[in-house]
Amino acid sequence: MKSIKELYRIGTGPSSSHTMGPRKAAEIFLARHRHAASFKVTLYGSLAATGKGHMTDVAINDTLTPVAPVEIVWQPKVFLPFHPNAMTFAAFDARQKLLENWTVYSIGGGALAENNEEPTIESKEVYDMRSMTEILNWCERTGKSYWEYVKECEDEDIWDYLDVVWNTMKEAIRRGLEEEGVLPGPLNLRRKASTYYIKATGYKDSLKTRGLVFAYALAVSEENASGGKIVTAPTCGSCGVVPAVLYHLHKSRDFSDIRIIRALATAGLFGNIVKHNASISGAEVGCQGEVGVACAMASAAANQLFGGSPAQTEYAAEMGLEHHLGMTCDPVCGLVQIPCIERNAYAAARALDANIYSSFTDGIHRVSFDKVVQVMKQTGHDLPSLYKETSEGGLAKDYEQM
Repeated sequence: MKSIKELYRIGTGPSSSHTMGPRKAAEIFLARHRHAASFKVTLYGSLAATGKGHMTDVAINDTLTPVAPVEIVWQPKVFLPFHPNAMTFAAFDARQKLLENWTVYSIGGGALAENNEEPTIESKEVYDMRSMTEILNWCERTGKSYWEYVKECEDEDIWDYLDVVWNTMKEAIRRGLEEEGVLPGPLNLRRKASTYYIKATGYKDSLKTRGLVFAYALAVSEENASGGKIVTAPTCGSCGVVPAVLYHLHKSRDFSDIRIIRALATAGLFGNIVKHNASISGAEVGCQGEVGVACAMASAAANQLFGGSPAQTEYAAEMGLEHHLGMTCDPVCGLVQIPCIERNAYAAARALDANIYSSFTDGIHRVSFDKVVQVMKQTGHDLPSLYKETSEGGLAKDYEQM
């Protein structure tokens, strides 16, 4: 498995697969063809179907047009076999001679891959164990925690990186709580985070707790929808869940920054397992791979903070993902707004419930986290394409694309 740095990417929204990935691909291609006279970019499948709502064309044009004119071709009905988020970059000289054709895939969370024997174009593998069962057994054998396994595998700078991640998450919440008005796009959706926050402070503890968690998740998700700076956890579309849970526990229970950062490491490990063994791409497996995985990550982080055993932490994460199985990715008008923002808030609350439920147990249960990951992958493959980030089915049906 890769470094969790590639799971926690710091960037701007609204979509890791449709905005961050294409922007990165354009930057890579541009570095090879800085003297090109023109470019042509063909977008396929889900990347084309919801690309305008996700600002895919804006990301590509912002990168390439300062050098040469860009033609973007949209092919929403053409799905290449390797992944639904495919794009082909072409560079031409002044005589319109083709310099290079490069097909690359945005596979979720801002990551890129090519369809060959070594598909990833990311960094080296850093984790030897590739299942949570293996890692759980290691924890029980050594007496160590999940974050200590991260420490053993990652470079020393991982804690500095996670510190930046944590500060970026906190800043996104603070900005989101202050902002008001309408989110960009044709839905005219009003920001709700500040209202939820104000209302929550007026309730007694039980309702106040839930309202604050909602407000924090909404704050980050609304920042993402506005193109603000956020952290993929594991994607842009699900970026509000983990920050909301950790920020709430940091504020309400006075957990130190170092303990929060260790919880982030554990959450990243669980997210990495899903990314490696299944997918975190809504275009490939639906929203279960985005919000469902975010809920699992937040559940694990919360359980560790409250002193859960490795088995209890694995159980919390398993519940967080299991109870999102089958969730479709159906963004209305191709925007990361409805139902995405609301789902972030609800999943954050679910993560806290998964932690509590697991804390009442001894951690022993029949269905492992690894089994749920396998089921999620198969469920995602069984879903028709109209339920996987094409905005052709589900809640998005009958709404026109941007």
